[in-house]
Amino acid sequence: MKTGVDYYPEHWDKSLWEQDADLMKKSGVSLVRMAEFAWSKMEPEEGVYDFAWLDEAVKLFEDRNIEVILCTPTNCPPLWLYEKYQEVLQVGRDGKRQEPAIRGHRCYNAPVYRRFIEKLVRKMGEHYQNMANLAAWQIDNEVDAGFCCCDSCAEKFREWLKEKYGSLEAVNQAYHNEVWSGSYSAWSQIHPPLGDRPVTQYNPAYVLDYQRFMSDSTIDYVNFQQRLLREYFPQTPITTNTWFCDHMPDFYKLFDKLDFCSYDNYPATVLPEEGYYSHAFHLDFIRGVKQKNFWIMEQLSGTPGCWMPMAPTVKPGMIKGYGMQAFAHGADAVINFRFRSAVGGAEMFWHGLIDHSNVPGRRYAEFEELCRTVKNLKHMEGTEIRSGVALLCGFESEYAFSLQLQAEGAYYLEQMQAFHSAFTHYGVNVDIIDQEADLGKYRIVVAPAMYVRSQKASDQLHTFAQNGGIVLLTARSGVKDEHNNCIMQPLPAGYSDMTGCWVEEYDAVGNRKIPVIMDGQYYQGMRWCDIIRTESAETLAVYGENFYAGKAAVTKNSYGKGCVYYIGTVGLPGLCRRLAEEMLRQTDIPYVENLPERVEVTVREGKGKRFTFLFNNDEAAKEFDFRGIPMRMEPFEMKVLEGGEV
Repeated sequence: MKTGVDYYPEHWDKSLWEQDADLMKKSGVSLVRMAEFAWSKMEPEEGVYDFAWLDEAVKLFEDRNIEVILCTPTNCPPLWLYEKYQEVLQVGRDGKRQEPAIRGHRCYNAPVYRRFIEKLVRKMGEHYQNMANLAAWQIDNEVDAGFCCCDSCAEKFREWLKEKYGSLEAVNQAYHNEVWSGSYSAWSQIHPPLGDRPVTQYNPAYVLDYQRFMSDSTIDYVNFQQRLLREYFPQTPITTNTWFCDHMPDFYKLFDKLDFCSYDNYPATVLPEEGYYSHAFHLDFIRGVKQKNFWIMEQLSGTPGCWMPMAPTVKPGMIKGYGMQAFAHGADAVINFRFRSAVGGAEMFWHGLIDHSNVPGRRYAEFEELCRTVKNLKHMEGTEIRSGVALLCGFESEYAFSLQLQAEGAYYLEQMQAFHSAFTHYGVNVDIIDQEADLGKYRIVVAPAMYVRSQKASDQLHTFAQNGGIVLLTARSGVKDEHNNCIMQPLPAGYSDMTGCWVEEYDAVGNRKIPVIMDGQYYQGMRWCDIIRTESAETLAVYGENFYAGKAAVTKNSYGKGCVYYIGTVGLPGLCRRLAEEMLRQTDIPYVENLPERVEVTVREGKGKRFTFLFNNDEAAKEFDFRGIPMRMEPFEMKVLEGGEV
């Protein structure tokens, strides 16, 4: 387990470098991440390379036994490249090229861009091949799969379609192009989704394919660099850092050929009063991508604020607490962004550990405390999270959901977050895994909104339940086929045999809260109400109002040796917790009753060791009994218990 900082020597006078390196060493830093935005410094003009400044910085850290993560700086090509080769710039849906004054505005598919990347990465590979303190490589920075509509992407998209479908006839059939007289008669008629209309007004089959294509393009771009680096660094770990954004590439495919997952972690500095939010969801999501430990490449260090108003400041305890929360959920390294707050550029008010005053203060002292704590937990290395509960995620459903809004306020990850929060309330570890991943090691599988049906995922869920597993399916499952067209079967299409029920009708209620009655207790749902007709299933809960008052809202069906639950609404916390407890009682999965609100419990184990983490993710102190141990936890405090059973 390691702690570190993001550092940009090119931003600072060299007189500060040694001072900063000494301060890092004193604080307990073991990792420094550098260079992800430094292309113009490395190649100030075409074909002229300068690594001397970076060598000097690397040597400073080597002399202090601090390892370095080097990044390929391809997120921000230099201005001379844009000036000479305009085709490197992305083209927006309005048909205009992006301005070169921002970051992340390069086209992954531009051939000339690929040529320059290859030259630069090979130069870096040759130069740093024997670097003594190289910990890992990071490719680019926060890649996303947003739409580029340039000529290169248009050509690549047609090639992608030809490979997938083989013929225009097959494309027309898959897209139901007879609607609105949309049939293609030539490949040249297929373009990116240009225009000023929202993509929700386009053919959803076509737009889903374009989103798939952009995700595949992003993944190909990362793997292009990965293959280049492997030639020079066959043993050095390689990753890329990701984040949750509007157009995420498929994380499960993105990290498939990379050594570990990395994530940029920015918990909110103001906690919502209600809802499903806990940043543990994002951490468990990233861990579940490869089902192994991960790194945090950017961790909250101060007040966020750049292209948005500054948020309230980081509260006492957050720097250490959220760092420890990441370790508790499977991080092996936490790197804080950034060491110094920038004094210029667009990110000057995205605060680091040291403010513009240049005086280390409260947050820096707390970071030092985090480093000391992690150093004392060195014997935790080799441990990992083991879960009996899995949440299934399908990125194609995420894409399709965003293309046709199902109800006011509804989004794909919401039901996933709702049940993650419910199991977290009981101190239960949860893996968030690809919907087609193996389910063999789990006892409970929650499959929220299986919107775009995957036959493989469906088959595995059936087998899992037949063999004794517990499955929970939710509203908006089995709605679409693989082409994003509606399936002409009763919902949940492909699953109604295992649920023992089907949907007679549905009501998109949006933000309206609907009472749901279970065992005489009143709970609430929102967004959606499936009006359920039971066949073999048992009714567990009914709606409490509207014309479907008394109709089934939650059901349970015996299936093979297991059972299958179905919930027809998006449950608010009380209902989701009730169902989570109902499922946990049927297993041997240990859980904790009566945890205070916002107190999280996670367990890392392995190599004969067990560590239980208790985290107070709240601004208020908490007093409670934990398995016979009196606990008092200050705001954002983490306690670590070694050994024993949970």
